Order: sequence, then structure tokens, then C-alpha cells
Amino acid sequence: MIYFDNAATTRPDSGALQRAAEFITELYYNPSARYGGGFAVSKSLSSMRESLLKSLGAAGRYDLIFTSCGTEADNQAIFSCGRRGNVVTTAGEHAAVFSAVSELKNRGVEPRFAPVERDGSVKIENILSLVDEKTSLVSVVHVNNETGAINDIAAIARAVKEKNPRTVFHSDGVQAFGKLHFLLPQEVDLYAVSAHKIGGLKGMGALFKRKNLPLSPHIYGGGQENGLRSGTENTFGIAAFAYAAEEKFKSLKEDSLRLRTYREKLFAGLDPSFFTRLSPENGSPYILTVSAAAMRGEVLQRMLWDRGLCVGTGSACSSKNRFSRVMTACGYREDVLDGVLRMSFSPATTEEEIDIAVGILNSTVKEYQRNTH
Repeated sequence: MIYFDNAATTRPDSGALQRAAEFITELYYNPSARYGGGFAVSKSLSSMRESLLKSLGAAGRYDLIFTSCGTEADNQAIFSCGRRGNVVTTAGEHAAVFSAVSELKNRGVEPRFAPVERDGSVKIENILSLVDEKTSLVSVVHVNNETGAINDIAAIARAVKEKNPRTVFHSDGVQAFGKLHFLLPQEVDLYAVSAHKIGGLKGMGALFKRKNLPLSPHIYGGGQENGLRSGTENTFGIAAFAYAAEEKFKSLKEDSLRLRTYREKLFAGLDPSFFTRLSPENGSPYILTVSAAAMRGEVLQRMLWDRGLCVGTGSACSSKNRFSRVMTACGYREDVLDGVLRMSFSPATTEEEIDIAVGILNSTVKEYQRNTH
């Protein structure tokens, strides 16, 4: 099976799992325990936390809160900092942000949604037009999970702060972390990431928090994570996350360049009479979204699976709806929305897989057309 749905989840990194195994077999102690084993695990967690902070140049400037996933990290940021006035985000956000901001209306906070461009990105002026003296939080996704469009969150955050210095800026960085080369800019107060998008395990995420930024806990209890996220730490998951990230960042630049070449080769090989490109060329090298207009994407997805190619049809978190909310917000017609396919890659993707996938995609849409006409 050729697996091109890495934006949904990735295969866990075997090396990271092997290194992390000691936190199940030997260092299984509770890091809050006051005996030697607990202290040893607590010290290891501090080291892994520091390693993740350093990966974005954030050590010394940010704290890191371990969570159960990127969704929890997004929710903590939004419900902690979006408690008054209005909260501004985009119509192209992942459901973890879009649904949370929508919920704020029931809590007396006005949600405001900036429109997105055809590629899923947002213009700074459209964000700023919604920001005023009552804006408590702005949240803009770093990389659109359905199109791969990259938002310049540093420039957007800087502009927001110039208009209202008291506004907190948050970004969902789940599809950017470990894939784009960047350092976390000081104007970004909160940044959410997820482990299973980069070879870690499901059920593990983190929230980068600018030091001295007040934040409320989302989960109460024993006061772990400096009182910001109670619950015994998932030491195995944290270790696998840190080790997987370590491997990703070692070859991040090289992988990005290679995958950008593969992405373009894949699109160049697709039959233009069937496929339309929806992803921008300057977007994430890890995502190529196309549409086989007037065809049903979920039917094509099953046909492709039967032929040995696994692809997505958009966000796996919104797969119950016929049309993607994000792609609809981009302004596409229903026939285009019907045929959306998302191919997403990992460092393990090979050029041979690209070549084989081109043939499978082209032959599958031709067979679909023959069977429906």
C-alpha cells in the first residue's frame, strides 16, 4: 500500500518508539513521585521539554505544556484567552479552532471569521478589518490542513499587535511543526502542535506558551504541567514525541526540498483533462490537493484503496460531511468540492511511489468515468 494520507496521521517512527520503550519497561515511575525513580523520570521529561522548545528556537522564551493532542492545545488557548469582547479567526481553520471559536458565542464572546482565499490562505487586511479594541484573541492556522497554504503568522501577529497590543495571538501549527523551517516569533503567544503528524503517537500534543502570558488550566486535578494541565504525564508518549521530532528536525530542510520536487512531479503527471490543482505552489511541500471535478471523491478514495493507494478527501476530522467546510469557504463549485482528493507525504515517501501513484490516479479516474457514463 502506498500511503499518501500523512496529513491525517503518520506511521510512528520505529526508532523513536524503541528509544521511548524504556519509559514502559524500566522508567515507568510516576514523575510526581518523590523517590529516586520518580525524580529520574521527571528529569527526563524536563530534558525532552527543552528539546522540543529548542526545535523552534523557543527555549528561554516559551514554556511547553504537554496535552493529549493538538485539539486540546487549541481548545486550552482559545477558552483561556478568548473570554471577553470578540475573537477573530478564519473560515479556513481546522475544526479544533473553528468549532471552539464558534462555541464562544454561547459564552458571551463574539466570534468573527475572516474569509479565505481560493487556496485557503488569509490576507492580513481581512484579519485586521475584524480586530478592534475589544478583540481578546486572534487565531490563524499556520498551514491549512486541507490545501497546504502557508500563512505568514509572524507578519499577521505583528500587524495584530500593532493594532491592539493587548490581543493574544494563537496559531494552530499542527501541519507546520517538523515540516517547515521557522523559528517561533515572539509576537505569537500560543502555538499548538501534535505528535502523530510527525511520527509520534496519537494522544500526544503540546502547547507552546510565551513566558509570563497568563493562561488558565483546561483540566484540573493534581496540578501537573505547572498547574496548567493536570493528569499524570504520558511519559512514553512524550518521549516518543520528542525523539520523533528530533529525527524530523535533523533533515527538515532536505526533506522539504525533496518532497516539493515529488509533489510537483506528481501533479505534472496527472491527466489535466481530469484533475484541477487546488493547492498553491508556494504551499507546504507535504500536501497536494486536487479535484477530479464532477466525480465523487469518497468513491475515488475507495477505488484507489483497492488499487493500493491511500489518499484523503480533506480533513479526517470532518469526514462525515459531503462537502468540506474549508474547501467550501475557499469558494469552489459543488462539482469541484465533490471530487477533492488530498495527497499528503512524509519523509519516507519515495520517488518510485510517486511514479506508481500517478499511474493509479489516472487509470482510476478513467475507469470511474467509463462506469458512470
